[in-house]
Amino acid sequence: KKLKYFRIFLILTSNFFFYFTKSSIFVTDTNQIIYVSKELKIILFNKPYKVLCQFTDKANSLNLNKKKDGCNNTRKNLSNFIKHKDFYAAGRLDYNSEGLVILTNNGALQNKISNPSNKMEKLYFVQVEGILDKEKLKRLRKGIHLKDGMTLPTKLQKFNSKPNFWERQPEVPEYRANNSHWYRIILREGKNRQIRRMFANIGHPVLRLIRQKIGPWDLGDMLPGQFKILNINLPSKNIKNR
Repeated sequence: KKLKYFRIFLILTSNFFFYFTKSSIFVTDTNQIIYVSKELKIILFNKPYKVLCQFTDKANSLNLNKKKDGCNNTRKNLSNFIKHKDFYAAGRLDYNSEGLVILTNNGALQNKISNPSNKMEKLYFVQVEGILDKEKLKRLRKGIHLKDGMTLPTKLQKFNSKPNFWERQPEVPEYRANNSHWYRIILREGKNRQIRRMFANIGHPVLRLIRQKIGPWDLGDMLPGQFKILNINLPSKNIKNR
């Protein structure tokens, strides 16, 4: 009977040994480890507002089990939209934020996308209350001191008009939207709720947050709740030198 997945096959030779895994192929000699290209699949998903960036809502399910009225207030999550097995989100997007989430079935690629040490740029559009003066813009670009450390420098640009995005449901209250402005921000890290905390730190609450792009991948023309599957080929490259 054929195995569904090859775990590890080890072939010894006089000068080289090869090992194959479910997610990648490596060739090892006495000098270096070489990553050999292999076709992988990723899912690009446009996460709607108020959807968990995970496949279960365990925390809320525990609370529901304690209730006696039997009402079902389970929050929507990725399983409401994506039925493909063995795919996991590469990084998170908080419950109230919208936009691009990448899912992959490859652990190495998941780490490459989500690990801050890889410095993969992420592009966001953010609607905030009020307007930032030059000093606050400078602070955001240089870095903000948060409880979990200093943020890395960012690229920040103000928009004079509303970006062309879908209408959120429910919409931002009109009295708050009328006193708001949009900004384009690029990060190279991903602290928990980082953009919301950065703007809150300078006194400008975030009203709406949309992730447009991660590395080379962007939303394109996908609407909230839509996704597409891509085949990608990772180029051969040295990943470790001895």
